[in-house]
Amino acid sequence: MASFPPRVNEKEIDGSYFAWSQGHRTVKLVPWSQCLKNFLLHGTKNVTNSSSLRLSRQNSDGGQKNKPREHIIDCGDIVWSLAFGSSVPEKQSRCVNIEWHRFRFGQDQLLLATGLNNGRIKIWDVYTGKLLLNLVDHTEVVRDLTFAPDGSLILVSASRDKTLRVWDLKDDGNMMKVLRGHQNWVYSCAFSPDSSMLCSVGASKTVVAAILV
Repeated sequence: MASFPPRVNEKEIDGSYFAWSQGHRTVKLVPWSQCLKNFLLHGTKNVTNSSSLRLSRQNSDGGQKNKPREHIIDCGDIVWSLAFGSSVPEKQSRCVNIEWHRFRFGQDQLLLATGLNNGRIKIWDVYTGKLLLNLVDHTEVVRDLTFAPDGSLILVSASRDKTLRVWDLKDDGNMMKVLRGHQNWVYSCAFSPDSSMLCSVGASKTVVAAILV
């Protein structure tokens, strides 16, 4: 079976943070408000140069220690997939206006899951950039990740090892289930809005649905 190169320019937006990977081992986490500010600045004629922008941010950070900050995360291997997870149910946390988010820094739990080339999944604290959990049961590339939208911090991973795995991050990353309905690589997965069902897509145009509740 042919081997495919890792996807590049992987991006995820949760309404308060933007995560970006170039298909290498690093992920950049940037507060979404900072992204918007940069977009607005670069869309005007009187744009200051990048060095002065960095200096102004550094000066402002000194008086804003509790503000969300940019982080660069070294995942240790090639990154194939990214997903944000929150302890706040999605219907409450998703922003209506792209310029505003409902996550409260320092109060709501916001996580980033990274799926790696070696089959590992690493879970990071978005606000601090610290590694929280290292999940190691997959034996092949983790192609996709998705969190349940109900705020339960249940994570599902899809892998080239032909399985999907269900993890409970509130229980120290305990692996709850292994789903084996695919005969080939699993490419992607998604929850239903009420988190009761999971749908996955694999090689040979295979689609598998599973009831999780």
